[in-house]
Amino acid sequence: MKIVIAEKPSVGRELAKVFGATTRKDGYIEGKGYSFTWAFGHLLQLAPPQDYGFIGWRKQHLPMLPAKFKLAVRKVKTKDGFIEDPAVRKQLDTIKRLFDEATEIIVATDAGREGELIFRYIYYYLKCKKPFKRLWISSQTDEAIKDGFRNLKPGTDYDTLFNSAHCRSESDWLVGMNATQALSISAGNRSVLSLGRVQTPTLAMICARFLEIKNFVPQTYYQIAIQLIKDEQQFKAVSTS
Repeated sequence: MKIVIAEKPSVGRELAKVFGATTRKDGYIEGKGYSFTWAFGHLLQLAPPQDYGFIGWRKQHLPMLPAKFKLAVRKVKTKDGFIEDPAVRKQLDTIKRLFDEATEIIVATDAGREGELIFRYIYYYLKCKKPFKRLWISSQTDEAIKDGFRNLKPGTDYDTLFNSAHCRSESDWLVGMNATQALSISAGNRSVLSLGRVQTPTLAMICARFLEIKNFVPQTYYQIAIQLIKDEQQFKAVSTS
């Protein structure tokens, strides 16, 4: 059985439709020698600090530099705290069973860095060792999908793409976790003061613009305007600076 994994259910259903697979199962669609399954975006994430023994927010823990990052199932917030998302765990179990049965694995996550990361995190978390092929298309038309399946690429062709996404993911963790705890502790641990690789520079730009507007002082300025005639046509010219 060929196993095709998409990034989200809607894409998995669309791929199944193109190939005439119509037997709906729990977490996948089967038919014509294929099983089409899916993720729900990122099913896995880098494990939080407590999974490395950094319990509580303490100055002596900083900087937190895990020797090897771990993957953890995506969590949801409940009244009792954060727990594994049961829907994610169930889907991971389904994907593992399909991978174990697969004669061929075809990766149909989005053609880009994050799409590659979504699949690879699943693949490595499940400790799958089977080779896989990559569907790389930018259009979801039936013909584009069929053409893409006729021209599948070796999964190893995209190792560097995964490495770049994985590096970005780890750097986000290192900056976000360490900087957030450092700032919050320095401010007395009264609340969480969140910092991040993207959000903090973005906030800085917003604040800079806010201060420009707040501190704006109106000034009187003048423009020079003249009336001109050329070839018996009158027109007005105004200076712009």
